[in-house]
Amino acid sequence: MSTPTELAGAVLAGDRRALARAVTLVESTRDDDRSRAVELLEAMHPSAGGARRVGISGAPGVGKSIFIEALGCRLVDDGLRVAVLAVDPSSTRSGGSILGDKTRMSELARRPEAFIRPSPSGGDLGGVAVRTGEALVLCEAAGYDVVLIETVGVGQSEVAVADLVDTFVLLVSPGGGDELQGVKRGIMELADLVVVTKADGDLLPAANRAEADYRHAAHFLRRRFDGWEPRVLAVSALNGTGIDQVWSAVSEHRSALEAGGALDDLRAGQAVAAYWRELERGLLRQLRAQRGSGDVIAELEEAVAGGRASPSVAAWRALSP
Repeated sequence: MSTPTELAGAVLAGDRRALARAVTLVESTRDDDRSRAVELLEAMHPSAGGARRVGISGAPGVGKSIFIEALGCRLVDDGLRVAVLAVDPSSTRSGGSILGDKTRMSELARRPEAFIRPSPSGGDLGGVAVRTGEALVLCEAAGYDVVLIETVGVGQSEVAVADLVDTFVLLVSPGGGDELQGVKRGIMELADLVVVTKADGDLLPAANRAEADYRHAAHFLRRRFDGWEPRVLAVSALNGTGIDQVWSAVSEHRSALEAGGALDDLRAGQAVAAYWRELERGLLRQLRAQRGSGDVIAELEEAVAGGRASPSVAAWRALSP
């Protein structure tokens, strides 16, 4: 078994198998693996931060995988190295996940300049897995120019990916009522770029109408950043039309963030938020591990289960000094 230092060296040298092992390590839930993962991340952190981070979200069936493959192949053709972190839903019963994204992106998977890593969501809400942010750091340190994060099919509230990326791309389908979502607050307010998919064949007129509806709705939403109004584009991943325009918009958004100093502020805020999330997870693990006979937390848990105390009151008492 490689030490974290040896594994870090292999990842930094561009070894894709080592990168896969590194992601597996940081995703592990074993306590002994976690200490090794922390050592690995500490070694990798100074080399991270240079990639363009792009989140891609949308409802199930919108065509996220085929869009990412078309975009990824286009970027590889331009000489860029691309990493795709694809999050698949986990079963709430077995915890298992199909992890079929690599199969759905078969052409991109054959490119040596691309790295595709499907990971189970682990039942976490928000559209991404618990360790997606750490996997992103590893991919950046490995020298990938662009990291694309594909979320679980999401709804209005599952927007955790926006806390990981520089540019948040929301994919919507034509003619399915999705255009009505453009006037709702929620996920639309976080989108830097809205992309109407399947703009080809019989769906082309509906895609054009949806594009116009979303463009109109975008004017009524609060801007995330000064100097950038969300763009709305229509694409056909099947035909490859609109892919160049999408990447141009992503690049313009990145330039706008850099010009106003917003990129540094955004990443700093994301890092602090990740720090607090990790603290919360760690404290919760410690509290659960400390439960025992006669323990106040355990007694309050039994009181809640027996209906003798409300969850809110019991939690307040557990946390009171």
